[in-house]
Amino acid sequence: MSQNYDFEQSLYYNYEFFKDKSLQNRFFKHSDITKLISNLQKKKLFEVSVAGKSFEGREIFLLSVGSGKKKIFLWSQMHGDEPTATMALFDIFNFFSDTTHYKEVKEFILTNTKIYFMPMVNPDGAEVFKRRNALSIDLNRDANRLQTPEANILMTVFDSLKADFGFNLHDQNHRYSAGNSFKSAAISFLAPPINYEKEVDDVRLNAIKLIGSLFKMLSKYIPGHIAKYSDDYEPRAFGDTFQRKGTSTILVESGGWQNDPEKQFIRKLNFILLLSAMKQIAENSFRNIPTSIYETIPFNEEKIFDVVLRNLTLEKNGSKIKIDIGINFEEVLDDDKKTSYKKATIEDVGDLSVFFGYTDVDLSGYEIHDAKTYNEKSFTVDELKKIDISEFYKKGFLNFILKKTINKEWIDIPINLISNNKKEIKTKIQPGAKPNFVLKKNGKIDYVIINGFLERVDGNSDFQGNGLVIK
Repeated sequence: MSQNYDFEQSLYYNYEFFKDKSLQNRFFKHSDITKLISNLQKKKLFEVSVAGKSFEGREIFLLSVGSGKKKIFLWSQMHGDEPTATMALFDIFNFFSDTTHYKEVKEFILTNTKIYFMPMVNPDGAEVFKRRNALSIDLNRDANRLQTPEANILMTVFDSLKADFGFNLHDQNHRYSAGNSFKSAAISFLAPPINYEKEVDDVRLNAIKLIGSLFKMLSKYIPGHIAKYSDDYEPRAFGDTFQRKGTSTILVESGGWQNDPEKQFIRKLNFILLLSAMKQIAENSFRNIPTSIYETIPFNEEKIFDVVLRNLTLEKNGSKIKIDIGINFEEVLDDDKKTSYKKATIEDVGDLSVFFGYTDVDLSGYEIHDAKTYNEKSFTVDELKKIDISEFYKKGFLNFILKKTINKEWIDIPINLISNNKKEIKTKIQPGAKPNFVLKKNGKIDYVIINGFLERVDGNSDFQGNGLVIK
């Protein structure tokens, strides 16, 4: 291939042409990808088979393309709530199915490699957006016992392929930072160890070199946002097992990116890095990369909160102290299994100067005050959606009493609903508490914190976030 052709940069700018528009949020199901795979079968470029079925009877597919001697195996969504790479794989299917663009490079890759894909290894977990399978077992801790049908299928396919390279595709906590920095770890790599001593044989060495090359390439687009996953040996995990059994295995973890809750930008990065890896394997170019690059990649560290509120004044027993508040959100899947809401918790209080927040606000001069409950009347949900919330915020009212109990756990506007009018909501500023309070400066309420969301009180705000129903 031409050394002057920047394949990855071209992909970066032309990605939207290949992006599968039917997969736009993270809660897609097995039925969604089944339709896409059926369409691929009609084009006859890919070989498609059912490798087996999950515990609840959903098909686990194996797709392949290419005719080369070098074998590459990619598997995704072993954990049901880790869908980013699955989306990217369908973008890659579109790339290879396209008959107009990148003809030379596609022909080169497919002539020199045969590529196998197993998207959505855990379809039962994906159905309910849970990490574990229907037996509540973590598939990535079942590589030895093989007690789950999904793990059995993955191992059987692996043993039959004897692939040269494997790509273990996951999502990781979006709160990881790239080393001791305030930069999110958008992508984390690992060449899994083969034993507790973390020895490097020729198989692992190839993975280390390829990661070094991918790190150099991605650093053009996300400098400082690439990390290494923990390299502790885990004999029950598939990545470590496959590496030990002779396939050069690369773990790819999709982390967090500012203002990208659906991970669409990180999906794009997966698309580029995986196609780049395929091309480099086809041409053997990664073999010239020094191992020192891999060693310089920083490890993941937990340095990021969802929200950090800095330099607030808290009055206790007549004393005033300066504190920072770190808040994290838990994402909860709603009953429809297609949408989610957030529940916030105060994670830490005190000096958080060594941490960063995706929302990070200096609130010097602001004092924390209790949230109040509006007791003059009760409301229906429809009535609450019509009121001018900012007028209640200005008086410190964040909690409202419902006329009757509702089944939902949340409301799509930032207020707290009380279904039992005898329920008392107390403001607590401590780890584990729910972040609901008022911020005053010079006696005036400028901000309120509701379920962890910072809302400005000025009458013109476009309020973000959701509230909760307190029963």
